[in-house]
Amino acid sequence: MADKKNVAILGATGAVGTQMLECLAERDFPVGELKLLASARSAGKVVEWCGREVVIEEARPEAFEGMDIVLGAADDDIAKALLPEAVRRGATVVDNSHAFRLDEDVPLVVPEINPQDVAWNKGLISNPNCATIIGLVPTWPLHKLGHVSRMIVSTYQAASGAGVPGMRQLENELGAIGRGEELPEPTAFVDQLASNLIPQIGSEKFEGFTSEEMKLQNEGRKIMHLPELRVNCTCVRVPVLRSHSESITLEFEEPVSLEDAREALAAAPGVKLVDDLGADVARDRYPMPLYTSDQDLIWVGRIRRDISNPEQGRGITFWCCGDQIRKGAATNAVQVAELLL
Repeated sequence: MADKKNVAILGATGAVGTQMLECLAERDFPVGELKLLASARSAGKVVEWCGREVVIEEARPEAFEGMDIVLGAADDDIAKALLPEAVRRGATVVDNSHAFRLDEDVPLVVPEINPQDVAWNKGLISNPNCATIIGLVPTWPLHKLGHVSRMIVSTYQAASGAGVPGMRQLENELGAIGRGEELPEPTAFVDQLASNLIPQIGSEKFEGFTSEEMKLQNEGRKIMHLPELRVNCTCVRVPVLRSHSESITLEFEEPVSLEDAREALAAAPGVKLVDDLGADVARDRYPMPLYTSDQDLIWVGRIRRDISNPEQGRGITFWCCGDQIRKGAATNAVQVAELLL
């Protein structure tokens, strides 16, 4: 059993922070002292965890005193203001925000892909974007077969990507539709999400691509150590509560057979192969967000040759789904923290 570590969660009352707390218990993380840090309005509330009663504290620099590991689940501005203070006080931080992901001296880690990068941290380690994690976990074993040079990706991202407010908007809209009432004004998204698709996540970043769409390329290059990786991504918000889905086409430098691809995915850590169009039950045919929520594996299916690629064998298309709050955020962060043990 590893020595117990004093752990703090910054942003402990949000969707990801709450899930981090659950993951620590599920994975039997050796927690000594536990601090839950949030805004002043949440301070004083009591949370029960593993037989303990933990009082939520206001997030301030001095709250990090004595902490060994800090899990960050706060917005970028709060992360930038407070997490360097945690490092200065001796903690190692695993942060889920975008604030430090592309900093040269901050590792960006998916444990199934680049766990070795944790070794060169200087107190800060970043968790990748949720869609990046969900897409790259199954891409990595295929990359090891044929070396990926290019990715064409469309993401179908759940309301949970906007946290509790996003899920609440979708639930309120679905409830209003079910009752035959007028829909409330959108609060988390630019428009109604129920019975709708919103083809923009993030602000415009580069030549019409949004910030969310550029993350897969920029973060993927860093995580997989592929500085020349080319990614064309379209991100869409869909009326699903919490599991993200992605359609991915890979182009390889070397040929990859469908048989080898399936074998690699079936054996890959963090992946569940669900790829049988002839199965009697729909959930056994292909991944669907309904069944991939509330668990930590990335389900992969619809594996087929890219028939638009003129070079036979150098293109493969697949479909994957994963829980955005768990493996896309909280679970990945706790897995990174486990590497620190």
